[in-house]
Amino acid sequence: MPDSLYLGFDLSTQALKGVAITSSLELAYEAKVDFDADFGSKYGLKKGVLTNDNEGEVFAPVELWLDAIDLVLSRLKADGCDFARVKGLSGAGMQHGVMFWSHDAERLLGKLTGTQSLSEQLCQPGTSAFSHPHSPNWQDASTQRQCDEFDAWLGSADLLAQRTGSKAHHRFSGPQIMRFREKHPQAYAGTARISLVSSFIASIFLGRVANIDISDVCGMNLYEIKRGDWNDALIALAAGGSAGVNDLKAKLGTIDEDGGGSHGKVSNYYVERYGFNANCRVSPCTGDNPSTILSLPLRPTDAIVSLGTSSTFLMSTPEYRPDPAYHFMNHPTTAGLYMFMLCYKNGGLAREEVRDKINEQGNKRRSSISTMVSRLLASDSLKSNSWEAFNASALATPPLGAKGPEQPFKMGLYFPRREIVPNIPPGHWTYTFDPESKSLVDSQSDLDKGTGQHFWDDPHYHARGIIESQFLSMRLRAQSLVTRQEHPQTKEALPPQPRRIYLVGGGSANKAIAQTCGEVLGGAEGVYRLELGGNACALGSAYKAVWAMERQVHGKGDDGEVRGGRDTETFEAMIGARWKESSFVTRVDQGYRKGVWQKYGRALAGFNMMEKQVEALTASRRSSSGTSGQHVDVRDSALQHTNICRRLIGDDDDGNGMMPERDSTARMIRRVPCIPSMQLVRLDQVDTITDRPGPDPHGTAHAAMRILSARDHGLTGGEAPPGPVADTCPRGPRRGPDVSGALVIIIRGQETAASACLSLRVPGEGEGRQTAEEGEMGR
Repeated sequence: MPDSLYLGFDLSTQALKGVAITSSLELAYEAKVDFDADFGSKYGLKKGVLTNDNEGEVFAPVELWLDAIDLVLSRLKADGCDFARVKGLSGAGMQHGVMFWSHDAERLLGKLTGTQSLSEQLCQPGTSAFSHPHSPNWQDASTQRQCDEFDAWLGSADLLAQRTGSKAHHRFSGPQIMRFREKHPQAYAGTARISLVSSFIASIFLGRVANIDISDVCGMNLYEIKRGDWNDALIALAAGGSAGVNDLKAKLGTIDEDGGGSHGKVSNYYVERYGFNANCRVSPCTGDNPSTILSLPLRPTDAIVSLGTSSTFLMSTPEYRPDPAYHFMNHPTTAGLYMFMLCYKNGGLAREEVRDKINEQGNKRRSSISTMVSRLLASDSLKSNSWEAFNASALATPPLGAKGPEQPFKMGLYFPRREIVPNIPPGHWTYTFDPESKSLVDSQSDLDKGTGQHFWDDPHYHARGIIESQFLSMRLRAQSLVTRQEHPQTKEALPPQPRRIYLVGGGSANKAIAQTCGEVLGGAEGVYRLELGGNACALGSAYKAVWAMERQVHGKGDDGEVRGGRDTETFEAMIGARWKESSFVTRVDQGYRKGVWQKYGRALAGFNMMEKQVEALTASRRSSSGTSGQHVDVRDSALQHTNICRRLIGDDDDGNGMMPERDSTARMIRRVPCIPSMQLVRLDQVDTITDRPGPDPHGTAHAAMRILSARDHGLTGGEAPPGPVADTCPRGPRRGPDVSGALVIIIRGQETAASACLSLRVPGEGEGRQTAEEGEMGR
């Protein structure tokens, strides 16, 4: 008789993956649905999501996920997977995302038939299973006000982290639910149940709304981890007051505390449409990060680094030591264990931007780049998405850009999207740190006297720079949780670091990333790649399904379902006994390197200083803008052009880091360096903007900048504001005698008063283009 099969699913930002494994944990089948490739034209997707830049919203249509579930099952079946052999299944969803079930949901789920697709039955106009068609994505940044209220509600962000495992974050479900209630009150009133993405997956396979699991609930800022229940005060905040507490609790439902339990049998829809075994059981689904930690039997001192669209650092620990700088969650299977997690929005997408800029530059390079890189860049066969030049550049650059023992360290922050930890808006910053004097200076003022260039002017150095930046942030925050290790051969005592580091996700196959990981983070026994690294999350879900169905249990309920208890076989014991390391992992780097690891340790102080300096800088810019306009933070064109410049001008730069002149409706008056932060204001809304005195590396700054409103100074078209700014800004935009609708962008440098001014012409009435209030510039 053929072995039983177990299914695991991973619903992520850009794809749905499904795997089928045997009881011995061997991979039997796998399939993937790429949202952009398979459904991009149908839903208008980019990188798996839709966006509303005006409000910082990032979201996905729930109907997309229904179509993807049908398609991934069809592909598994076409590959030969016999669903009649499937004994159990589980899944994982990107954490924190919420979706909202209508009052028709239970009825529609309960009568699913195999003759129509999921979306045809659950998304009919007027009888939809969903009270809102979209689910906010983890990249969403629309909830700053709600996060501020959550952080203050219990007294401080520290107290919130102590209770819920995390401070408030934009993506967390509590602030998202609060904003949803405020923005869509009718849809909220029409919501019967609220699911996380993980419990949504379980619900679709079960044919009724499933409960949230014990681990994923910790990513909501609503659940008190040590007490094991909803926090009524936080529920009241999200619900709009104490009168709404019971209603929101009913929408959220109860929590499944046994990660290896069973929701029940699979919906008859899957039996009819795909030939599933009618007795197939659906186990609680969990978040993508908790599921990833199940993809191999971790020891307490081991770490997983997931290198996907986001980057995460995961450890399993018996210690509950929450802090606002990171996350603690219940372990998805094992009571008494917790999951420590660092999560970064700017993972794979940020690395891809550096890669693309290197490939775009071609042979425009500095002579110090190695021959290998030069050869690659000159090759006509180099594809825009190739990692060859990126990897060669990263490996050719010395650690921290220091070519000698006395050289200062080069480091930077790379945030195409607003980052989570630290909480910094989009931008790109580079600094030079001297570990001896503990001095940190903005790299723009750190000119190489020999070449007349800045180190970071060459995009190839950013290849190593971005990898180091991501791993230094992980090391900085995890250093208090790792312990001293022993060298596996010499038994020499080693400094505190992970025993092993396991790489998973799409970036785990990259040699340059793996080597830099070992150099920065260490790893006493080395750095390993999970052979199913790209499917680690789905694999962890499948392992969970195996454990749920085959663990040694003691006691069953009256309904015949297993009930986990103190004597139940643990996940670690069962999966560890079946785990064949040689079949599942490959050692890809030696890990700890004496001397190099210590060098990065010396850089941590500078890295911490850099983060705090940029946090303070961006916070001061936000506060200085007040109500005088909209603050827009953008990236440095030394690496990639700013989105705002692209929108205003209509295309990219000419390759030399300068924004070109354009003769268009939104006309740029002159070429200026595109510096990392921009202030977008209306003249008639501005009172004053003042920069600190400082160096003027771009030749366009003034010691103190003052712009007064057009109303106060009676400006007419073509006039520049009085004062020092008149010496550096071009003549103002022309729109007749009234300039109150004109836009001025002030580009301000970092840690200096470096500034440059652009004037943009806003079209007058009847000129055939949107006004600032209506169009992209109005954002």
